Amino acid sequence: MITPTPLMGIVTGYWAFKTLAAAVELDLFGRLAGQRVITRQQAEQELGIPERPADLLLAACASLGLLERSGDGYRNTELAERFLVPGQPHYFGGQVRYCDERTYLPWHRVTEALRTDKPLTWDPASQDSLFSDVDEGMLALFWEAMYSTSSFTARALGEAYDFGAHQRLLDVGGGAGAFPIELCRRYPQLRATIFDLPHVGALAEAKISAAGLTDRIGTVGGNFLTDPALPDGHDVILLSMILHDWDEAQNRSILATCHAALPPGGAIVISELLLNDERTGPASAALMGMNMLVETEGGRNYSGAEYGAWLTDAGFTDVRTIWFDAPGANGAVVARRP
Repeated sequence: MITPTPLMGIVTGYWAFKTLAAAVELDLFGRLAGQRVITRQQAEQELGIPERPADLLLAACASLGLLERSGDGYRNTELAERFLVPGQPHYFGGQVRYCDERTYLPWHRVTEALRTDKPLTWDPASQDSLFSDVDEGMLALFWEAMYSTSSFTARALGEAYDFGAHQRLLDVGGGAGAFPIELCRRYPQLRATIFDLPHVGALAEAKISAAGLTDRIGTVGGNFLTDPALPDGHDVILLSMILHDWDEAQNRSILATCHAALPPGGAIVISELLLNDERTGPASAALMGMNMLVETEGGRNYSGAEYGAWLTDAGFTDVRTIWFDAPGANGAVVARRP
């Protein structure tokens, strides 16, 4: 019998997110670092909230797999201990806070975006870019969020695609450097260059230094949308979670620039949340496309077939799609310059 139960799950989806966001804001998981156990009474005192909210928050976080019962109290699950305790190498709280503070309220007006085809988190008529009105603290949250997601996506990509045949990787729009760091760790012969805006390079250099890879990963400042050419001397170019930000015309231009920068035999790897060719899912890719409506002027999520057609038109051959499971991507479209 068909019931509205699936619809109820969709309608109440924000309950789980806002519970997580509130717990992060109150630093609940940080207070429980190191498997510390907290009782309801202690939660009242330490979080500064009354008895009923403390009881409800602890129960809700346990139901979401973020806390587990231990005697008369609660402690972090392995998931929360690893990703929701501030200071952990792959802290995910930045992603939670960025979405809560930057995109959650604009999403309330998504029908406006559907009617106007204009972003909601910024105004292209008065601002130069998505981040032109964002303070340094919010930008730090954004890059921290991207680094956590990208690290695990890079590991999945490194398992699904063999970078062992390549010597020099160019990560276009590489942000804080998660992909080169993880790929260079996995493939000892690989050297890498991150090509991104100059102020982003400083963030990447700090991460590279902390990883002990300054001898294998470098940064070059530039703008892949406006610079006439990309840095040369690389035999594989990576575009990870980049092309969903732009429309087809801009993406074709980016791919043409990548083609010109590669030597014969060089490869290009496009890592994204890919739609299926019928454009009916998966939900992670389709809903990311809706988020691009909220946050960008022309972005959307594309299918592997669409990327393949553009790559072929740009002069690439041997186009294929590989699939994997990761927080920031579900596959990659790979091609070669003949």
